Amino acid sequence: MTAKRIKFLRINALIGVLASASLGAGIQTALGAQLAEATSASCGSSPSGPVAAALELLATAQRHTTEWDGPVTGPKALPDKLVVYAAQDMRNGGVLGVSEGVQSAIAAIGWRLKIIDGAGNVAGRVAAINQAVALKPDGIILGSVDAQEEAKAIRAAAQQGIKIVGWHSTASSGPVGDPPIFTNVTTDATSVAKVAAAYALQTTNCAAGSVIFWQSGDAIGIKKAQTMRDVIQACSGCKLLDYVNTPLADTAARMPQNTTSLLQRFGKGWTTGLGINDLYFDFASPALRSVGIPSSGPPTFISAGDGSVAAFNRVRSGEYQIGTVAEPLHEAGWQLVDELNRALSGQPPSGYVAPVHLVTKDNIQYDGGPNNIYDPDNNYQMHYKTIWGK
Repeated sequence: MTAKRIKFLRINALIGVLASASLGAGIQTALGAQLAEATSASCGSSPSGPVAAALELLATAQRHTTEWDGPVTGPKALPDKLVVYAAQDMRNGGVLGVSEGVQSAIAAIGWRLKIIDGAGNVAGRVAAINQAVALKPDGIILGSVDAQEEAKAIRAAAQQGIKIVGWHSTASSGPVGDPPIFTNVTTDATSVAKVAAAYALQTTNCAAGSVIFWQSGDAIGIKKAQTMRDVIQACSGCKLLDYVNTPLADTAARMPQNTTSLLQRFGKGWTTGLGINDLYFDFASPALRSVGIPSSGPPTFISAGDGSVAAFNRVRSGEYQIGTVAEPLHEAGWQLVDELNRALSGQPPSGYVAPVHLVTKDNIQYDGGPNNIYDPDNNYQMHYKTIWGK
């Protein structure tokens, strides 16, 4: 067995130990340092720059945690509010997962909810926001609707006094001045992308031949793609084979052909597919299967968001996808409702940003949940209900 292979097995063993919920925080910290050291060793004696930063994040992103680090104070629930969830595309697993969290939070706080699907195209998103405004709601939640793309419609809604919060509407979390969005809820896109790229380095011993799938017109997706590209290009033993702009709405039509074309061009040199979303791999995986590529690859797939049910199934069963930097989608739905309650109560945003988390076959038993979605064991529902007085 080669020295690199021994290091790789050591890394996976440490990940399994770190995932144990019974470990104390001090032990987890010590083992996290060992994991960082082992991972760095597989990429050379002293990785630096983007590679070192990415590997450092990876060392903690795979841990199973149970502690709530979000808000514990805030305004009590206001009565009888109407909220519209304007979705970018309900076929997107992240948008769908957030909508499910919004629905359960709305029920808990005692409000009313209307969901409108933008159907994955610009005209549909404009129509969704216009329909939302026509309902004269108290608040609108933007489900991955890009703030700049739909700035005109968002300004029109805000001018009518409607409070607006977004999920993945800009590349960073927090308030948006123009168009006016009370706050945008997202994990840190740069950290998400660094963790995804670092896992590609770890699983190939820093010899990744990577293709990155992304889409234009999506600020947060562009930021993720550029960050993954930077990490791969900074790895001296890695190759960026292609940087493929494929709209998420067109994945069903484009990804099968993209996949077979990439196989023809690069063969086994294509070790890793990195995507800004799991949806790419819903259609790339069947294409690999149809030409006889074993489920273990190469290539294998890693997603920088969002942790869809289909992605969890692939990771759990070992079907091409080996990792997803999963967002706590249901928790984000609850946070969005809490942020709206703060906006309607005249209070500032909570400022909370959920930590980055990578789900792999080594930790999915802890983090997969009964519904194949990353739902942290931190009792967030209880904490939000306590804030709301419910």
